[in-house]
Amino acid sequence: MTSSRNVLAMIRSHAAGDSVHFLSIAEHIAGEAARSGKTKVAEEITAAVQRAKLQPKASTPPTPIAAARGELAGLMRVTYPEVRLSDLVVGGDLQRRLRRLVREHDEAEALKAMDLSPRRKFLFSGPPGTGKSMTAAAIAGELGLPLFTVMLDGIITKFMGETAAKLRLVFDAMRATRGVYLFDEVDALAARRASENDIGEARRMLNSFLMFLEEDNSGSVVIAATNLRSLLDTAIFRRFDAAFVYAKPSTDEARRVLVNHLRSFAVSDLDWTRIDECTTGLSQADIVSAAADAARDAVLDNASTLTTDIVCQALADRASIHVE
Repeated sequence: MTSSRNVLAMIRSHAAGDSVHFLSIAEHIAGEAARSGKTKVAEEITAAVQRAKLQPKASTPPTPIAAARGELAGLMRVTYPEVRLSDLVVGGDLQRRLRRLVREHDEAEALKAMDLSPRRKFLFSGPPGTGKSMTAAAIAGELGLPLFTVMLDGIITKFMGETAAKLRLVFDAMRATRGVYLFDEVDALAARRASENDIGEARRMLNSFLMFLEEDNSGSVVIAATNLRSLLDTAIFRRFDAAFVYAKPSTDEARRVLVNHLRSFAVSDLDWTRIDECTTGLSQADIVSAAADAARDAVLDNASTLTTDIVCQALADRASIHVE
């Protein structure tokens, strides 16, 4: 029987436009079928692979994977996330809205039958470490799509017109390869045009980004994330189908994050009331890091036994990073 791992690998290679890898997995499945005595199935798969190899290759635009050694190499980083929405610790209403987003894409055909389409462009805003990037990964994971993180340090240049040209490459890639495209810290591209530091090239960069967003009709999901929503130009908001606001975790959410990341330890006897006080003001990313620190301290200093003191000390050490 074809393993789920093989099926997942085939889906990923198909999404990436990597036909060589796709066919090699098919050949591997044929070999497994032959070894298990399913000779007819093995022969049919092998014949289909051979026919596919003999077919002339269509002239299509290069995908981001195929162009990894070209201009796109310094503009985007591609990953295949295994994160799921169930891994996120966010408020109940935010979780509900994110699940609806994914459902729209899962059931796109039902929407299409009623002349509707799934929403594709989203703005995430909130303090650093509150789960914006992880959500982008979870959406990609749920939809079985690659996650392309746009590297703005490679996009933005001081040369007139060059930033717009690089942005065009990214938006062309969205049409060539369906995926989730994340513009992190998008305020670097879309700051207010009335800013005191506004210069001509910055205005051109913003106008180009707004135009590309407006014109994009690909099947890809576009996510822009910012820690500083107030810096964004007001014109950008109408380019998005929905906005999601993130916040630092509540006491209950912070506790869930710790429990999720300390599963190798007994935690039922910890003084959670005291620990709850130690998580105040910390982001989800801070708490995840503190959990890892506490786990290391427990293993190295306390015979792999986790205590309230160890957890609180790790949280306090993490909080000290933010003290000015």
